[in-house]
Amino acid sequence: MKRPWQGQVETVPVSASAVYEPGCYLCPGNERLGGARNPEYRGAYVFENDFAALYPETPAGNMSEGGLLLAEAEAGRCRVVCFSPDHSLTLARMAVEGVREVVDLWCREFAALGAEREIGAVQIFENRGEMMGCSNAHPHGQIWCTASVPNELAKEVRAMERPLLMEYLALEVREQVRVVCANDHFVAVVPFWAVWPFEILLLPRRHFTGFDEMRPLEQGALAGILKEIGQRYDGLFGVPFPYSMGFHQRPVDGGSYKNFTWHGHYYPPLLRGATVRKFMVGFEMLGGPQRDLTPEAAAERLRGVAVGG
Repeated sequence: MKRPWQGQVETVPVSASAVYEPGCYLCPGNERLGGARNPEYRGAYVFENDFAALYPETPAGNMSEGGLLLAEAEAGRCRVVCFSPDHSLTLARMAVEGVREVVDLWCREFAALGAEREIGAVQIFENRGEMMGCSNAHPHGQIWCTASVPNELAKEVRAMERPLLMEYLALEVREQVRVVCANDHFVAVVPFWAVWPFEILLLPRRHFTGFDEMRPLEQGALAGILKEIGQRYDGLFGVPFPYSMGFHQRPVDGGSYKNFTWHGHYYPPLLRGATVRKFMVGFEMLGGPQRDLTPEAAAERLRGVAVGG
């Protein structure tokens, strides 16, 4: 963190200022690039992605080369979730009631999509900011549904032969040094194994496996802590903080996953300030990640950010 920096610097992230943008393909009433027109929606709104990476009608098929190379066709669905009709907002700047609408929509989508026979896993996520590849500033996230269980989720499933994350949460609550914020139902920590400087792991105080098992009080509490995490990120360097965020929950392929705990991941790229990011290069790609900042120090800095409103 003390080495001289003469490397690449990023453009300072800026907030969108207009409530409505005529050229935005996610604003209410606008025509999307695929030709469909958005309704005049007034709350959270979901639709099928016009440029999906996965399609339900993808025919089955595979190829193998000498037992070493294997490729399989993957069917699925991709959906877009507009968090708000207001182009200028983010989860951090929305009222808690508006974030709750998004949480409620996530719960409904997981239950409905997870019930489809062809779907094996439902991945809900948000890419925020140009630095994280977000192609539109309108507040939105995505839902990708796959027939098979994706690699990262599959690794977690194999590790959770018992409710491991609940045991880890008990340790973090006892020690308090890596806790960023908490309420009656959720705890946000910078995990002990954090790779990204200000990475956050969001854990529930009660064990459950997916959005469809979340209780109404938990849905409201999740909305509150999502807003608070966003405010702490934005307040850290005084700019809209970029990140990739998403939730891991049990696969929906018919297996038994009673020990899998629903949880959320935040992966933000900024390191020293609004214009200097963390680069995963060299030894980190070939050997292992380097800790530029300890998780304890990162949590302390995030705890120190004033939030409210």
